[in-house]
Order: sequence, then C-alpha cells, then structure tokens
Amino acid sequence: MSIFAGKTLLITGGTGSFGNMVLKRFLDSDIKEIRIFSRDEKKQDDMRHHLQDQYPASVSSKVKFYIGDVRDRQSVDTAMRGGVDYIFSAAALKQVPSCEFFPMQAVETNVYGTNNVLESAIEHGVKKIVVLSTDKAAYPINAMGISKAMMEKVATAKGRQLGSDAKTVICCTRYGNVMASRGSVIPLWVEQMEIGKPITMTDPQMTRFMMTLNDAVDLVIYAFEHGENGDLFVQKAPSATLDVLAEALKQTYAPINPKFGETEIKVIGTRHGEKLYETLVTREEMARAIDCGDYYRIPCDGRDLNYDKVEGGNPDIEKMDEYHSHNTRRLDVEEMKELLLKLTFIREDLGLRPRTKSREIRSE
Repeated sequence: MSIFAGKTLLITGGTGSFGNMVLKRFLDSDIKEIRIFSRDEKKQDDMRHHLQDQYPASVSSKVKFYIGDVRDRQSVDTAMRGGVDYIFSAAALKQVPSCEFFPMQAVETNVYGTNNVLESAIEHGVKKIVVLSTDKAAYPINAMGISKAMMEKVATAKGRQLGSDAKTVICCTRYGNVMASRGSVIPLWVEQMEIGKPITMTDPQMTRFMMTLNDAVDLVIYAFEHGENGDLFVQKAPSATLDVLAEALKQTYAPINPKFGETEIKVIGTRHGEKLYETLVTREEMARAIDCGDYYRIPCDGRDLNYDKVEGGNPDIEKMDEYHSHNTRRLDVEEMKELLLKLTFIREDLGLRPRTKSREIRSE
C-alpha cells in the first residue's frame, strides 16, 4: 500500500506534461481522487475526453476538474474544499524568453500564485505539498529562474516557520530539462525535420540535464516519502550537448526516412536569458547537501535572525563544486539515442508501440 492509498491529490497546473504523467502513474493505483486545477478549459476538456476513451468509468471518475488560477486565492480555496491530503504544485510560467519580456507575469504566477497555494494548503490542513522548481533557480540570470528562486525561498521559509512537528509539510524539488515536455526543444526539432526545415540550435556546446517525465515524477514521489519541512530535493542526472542531442535525434528518425539523417543544423545564437550550462545544486547548497544515492537532499538552513549568536560561517563551502550540466556525466550519441527511445511519442513515430494521441501531439 502506497502513501497515496485512499488519499486525495491536488495538482495545480495539472493539464501540463507533468500532470499528464502523474495521471498515467496514479490512475490505476489505490489513490482515491486526483483533482486537476488549471485555467485552461480546453486542455481540461481534452484531458477529460482522453481519460474517458482510455479508461473504464470506475477509473476515469477518480479525476475531478477545477477551473481556476493560482493567482486567484478564492479559486484555490474552492479546489481545497472537501479535503485534500497532498498537493503537487506545478502551476508556473516557465518559458524563458516570454518571462524575459513579461517578468511581472512570472512573479504573479510563480511567486504570488505559489504563495496562495501554500497559504490555502496550510489553512485547509493539507498533509504535504511538493513545489516543483527548476535548475534555472540556481544562480538565476533570467526572469523565469529568478521567479522560481523566489518561489523556492517562499516555500522554504514557510516550511521553516511551520517546523518539524507541524501537520503540514512543505518541500521543493528542483529538476533539469524534462525531455519532450510541452514547449521543449525535442518536439520542435522533430517537427522541423519532418517539414524539411533545418534544426535551429542556439549553441552546439550548450549542455542541458536530460531527464524523462518519469524521472521527474519519481523525484516528486521521493520527496513525498522522505521530505521534511523546508527540504529541497534534486535528482542526479546525466547531461548532453545540443549537438549530441541533435545528432541522436537525426539518427533515431533516419530509419523512417533517410533524409531525416541528413537534416541541416542552423545555429541561431543564444536566446534571451539562456545559460551555456545549468546548475542543479549550488556550491553553497552542496556544503550541506546529503547524498541519498540517486538524489541530493538539501535541508533548509535552520538558523534564525540572531546571527550574532552564530560563530563564523561554513568553511567547507570553498572546498565544494556546484553540480551542473558541464560537470555531471556526459552522454554520447548512442547513450542519448537510448534515452530518446524512452519517450512515448518517439516510440509511436517509430512504430514501436500503438499510437494513443494525435500525431501532432508530441509532448509526453
């Protein structure tokens, strides 16, 4: 029996890639109810019809839909009524370029919106909330990363205030590039190949952590099972350069049509707010990180504002290296191809499994 047996789970931003993967993992389990909270009624309607087509009524009826926005506290409170045990807080603005041009929109959703969810959860007696963050929150240089870093700080501060004996536990997960999530580069490159356009690449030597959506869900479940108030969890992950990713993608699709293997690469330069590599754990965090095998657990700094009572700083910080996509294990083309074959839409395109979604839907 899992910790979710007979429980009610609320997913904010639940119609996104993460919410869809959670449904795949949990619907056939012993969970009692999953509440999908989002502002996009079309995506909710699509999800509802997909569930009705793919699952018996006894299973699809576990999913309840709530229209609302995390910016609107009243709509969040409505989704909490009747009892919620656990929350995956996934609602966010996460496109780097758009957040650069509309930074206050990122603040409204990622910071104030998450705060609304946390305040409502505490008020309604939710047992545990896991807030989903990103590697862009570590040493942030763009508006999206800065807003996510502030979101982490808000969650950590509330967890610290609640303390170890509280009935509500708040912790965070931070993960890198999730392959084939909505708006990511892999579906874009496949589309470009199929219509005969060059693959548009920002910088061939740019590295990104490579995680599947299943990895992201595993990380969140691990945080639910082991998290204490104020904790941050990171999953260790390999990385790849963009040129390795592109070559692996071309070779993967070449059996369908040899022309895909000859697709031109067009380097267009770094976009607004992009980094050459991403950091998952900062040097300062590594100084207190606990190695849990496949994961790092970073407990919150438990000191209070009485700094004069604390002697000195942490001498270990200068000995530490940050954990980033340039110094983690680097995938070669063959390893990257193996990882690509874990993606559902690619397996469908290659005829390795029956197609369950429209061919135009290339997100996990």
